[in-house]
Formats: sequence, structure tokens, C-alpha cells
Amino acid sequence: MVKSVYFAPVLFVCGAYGQSTADLERRVGELTARVQFLEQKLNELLAVKTPPPAEPPAAPVAQLAAEPMPQSLTKPESTSPLEAVSVTGDSRSRADAESRLPVAGYMDFHFNKERGLPGEFDFHRFVLLFGHSFSSRLKFWSELEVEHAFIEGGEESGEVALEQAYLDFLLKPQFNLRAGMLLAPVGIVNERHEPPSFNGVERPFVETFIIPTTWREMGFGATGDLGRGFRYRAYLMSGLDASRFTSGEGFGAGKTNGFLASFRNPAKVTRLEYVGLRRLALGASVYSGHTGFNLHSVNPRVDIFDVDGRYSYRRLDFRGLFADTWISRAGELNRALQLETGSNPNIASRMRGAYLESAVHLLPRQNRNDLILFARREAWNTQRRMPEGYVPLPQFDRTSWVLGATYKPHADIAVKFDYGFNSSARSVFRPADTINFGIGWWF
Repeated sequence: MVKSVYFAPVLFVCGAYGQSTADLERRVGELTARVQFLEQKLNELLAVKTPPPAEPPAAPVAQLAAEPMPQSLTKPESTSPLEAVSVTGDSRSRADAESRLPVAGYMDFHFNKERGLPGEFDFHRFVLLFGHSFSSRLKFWSELEVEHAFIEGGEESGEVALEQAYLDFLLKPQFNLRAGMLLAPVGIVNERHEPPSFNGVERPFVETFIIPTTWREMGFGATGDLGRGFRYRAYLMSGLDASRFTSGEGFGAGKTNGFLASFRNPAKVTRLEYVGLRRLALGASVYSGHTGFNLHSVNPRVDIFDVDGRYSYRRLDFRGLFADTWISRAGELNRALQLETGSNPNIASRMRGAYLESAVHLLPRQNRNDLILFARREAWNTQRRMPEGYVPLPQFDRTSWVLGATYKPHADIAVKFDYGFNSSARSVFRPADTINFGIGWWF
């Protein structure tokens, strides 16, 4: 009896211990099965994503040189798509790819009214720009313009004009070659004449009468970035035509625009710019060329010197330009043209012009729209100095105050208004004041 009582707890503990061991073994078995199941699933997932094959070892240089280049690399397939790049061709992923440059353009239409005369609407310019990048070192750019919306042969109601079309041969930043129909690098507006890039509906008078506007000629030359903010353009271009010079417009009408242009005595033009400081751009241009290829007895030379600058300080903009021009043998030119036409053109031997412009941006910089008020003072005289025996015409010694506003609902769209207070040195002849309204855009 005592033995039975003594062994009872022991048997109870052993039974309990045996029961716990069985449970643990069962649970361990379940966990093992689950782990094996998870491992199987993980292996299946890893098997889907097979690693890429190892790259073969690089062949020796001599072996690569001996192997022929694949046809697909030596000559691209005609059906291969062209990659899109920026206008300048800077954003390229393949240096050897042939690429289309994007189509761009600018347009503007005006309402112009002189005091005492009815106003007129004019879709002044419709310009499309086309480019192509043959490679990273050979690029083409062109600009085709339709003026005054309507073209009629032999009339002044409109025209289709090739403003520029040239090839760039990019060699290195300091020296590149350019050839074709080129814009003369003189002044500010001649190369940067898109409507949102300047204030006022019409281009400045000085950069119309003293420096011809949209002045382009056939030519070739060099361009480059010299570093430290200096860059240049130097061209040989076809010369102006002295047979079309006038007293009021100077030599602006003497542009050949690439049509029957003479290269007998090519003109030389050079422009140096400094853009090394933020918000400051300075430039100077020198032009010299003979102009008598359509005359038999005289070959005058035209010389132009221009200095200009642009500066922005906070919400203020300033720009200015000074241009001086000389025409050699102007007296002989007047006599030769008088014999041909029967009237005295009274062309000056020296012309001069200058302007200063200030503008203020009224809206905060972070605003998506912009409203600009500006004032520009201009003075230009196409009869600054006359050859011996000729008298200057005072009506061509002119000044103007142009006051206006430019509203930009978008950075590339400009809605413009200005009023011009015009005057001349002739007391009995006062140029009419003008009211201008226009809308211009580029893309």
C-alpha cells in the first residue's frame, strides 16, 4: 500500500512528461513541413528570374581591329527611326546618329495707325524654322518666312523669303565652320528678332534704318566660344548693292538677300560678345565691304561699327545700342546714280544712330504671367555728314520716344502696345505719331 502511494506521483509526472514530448515532436514536424513548403515556393520564384548570361571576356585590341565592322554600324538602315534632339543638338544619346531637329517658328500680326490716317491690320510675319542633325558634328538650320500674308508676283503686298539656311561644321568649342545664307552678326535684333524677345510692336528704328533689319547674305566663316564668357562670329559675306542706296533709308535697300549676290569683293564682318556675368550681355560688331558691283564707274566701301549691351537687375531691364556708318566716295556714288536715274539720291557719307531702353516687370517673378512697361528713346540720322557739294536733308535727322507695354500670358507669347512720339529736325515737316498693337509668339 505504501509502495503504491509512493510510486503514484512518479508515474503521474512521467505520463505528463511523455504527453508533452509527443506534442512537441508533432509541432516540430508541422513546422518542418511548412519550412520545406516555403523553400519550394521560393525556389520556384527564383527560377522565373533567370540571371543574364555572363559577358564574354573582352577580346584583345588587335583582334577587334582585325574583325570587320558590322554592316548595321557602318551604314544605318534607312528604316531606322531618327532620334529627337534639341535645336542645338546638345541632348544626344548617340554621337554618330542622324537626327531630325524639331520644327520651330514665330509669327506676329500688327495693327498700325499713323496720326491723321486710317489704321491697318497686317499679318506681318509667318516664319517656320527647320533643322536636321546629320551627326554630332554636322548640322543644318533654316528659316523660311512669309511676309504680309499674301504673295503676288512683282508686287509689294507680300513675299516669301529665305531668311537663313546654313550648315554648321562643329570641330571644337573654340573654332567651328559655318556656310550658307547667314544673318549678318551686327546689332541686337538682326540675329534675335523673334517677337517675344524685344519690346515694342515694330523693331527699333535704329536697327531698321542704320543697321538693316533681317539683313542676310550668302557667306561662310567661323564661330566659337573662347571661354571666360567670350564668343565670336567672323564671316565673309556677299556685299551690299550701292545702286539701291537712298537718302532716307540709307543702305537698307541695298541688301541682296542672297539673290544674284556678288562675291567679287566679299565683305568682312566680325562680332565679339561677352556673356560671362549673369544677366549681362555686351557686344561689338565691325563690318567692311565694297558695294559697287552693279556700278561701272565707282566702287564705294561701307564700314559699320556697332556696340550694344543688355542688362537685367531684379525686375528692371536695360538695353542700348550705338551704331556709326561710313560710305566712301559718296559724292561719286551720287553723281553715278544721278546719271542712271535722272535724280539726285543725296546719299550721305556718314550715318549714325543710337537708342536706350528701360523696362520694368510689374508682376512677381514666380508669377506665370508677365507685364512689362517700357520706354525707348531713339535718335538716328541718315544724313549725318554729306560729301562735298551736297546739303543734308533735315527731315532725315529723326528722333522718337516709344512708350508701351508688353503682356506675356506665356513666356513665348507677347501681346504688345506702344505709342510713338516722332519728330525730325525739319520744323515744317513733323513725322506723324504712331499707335501700334500686335501679338507675336514663337514655339
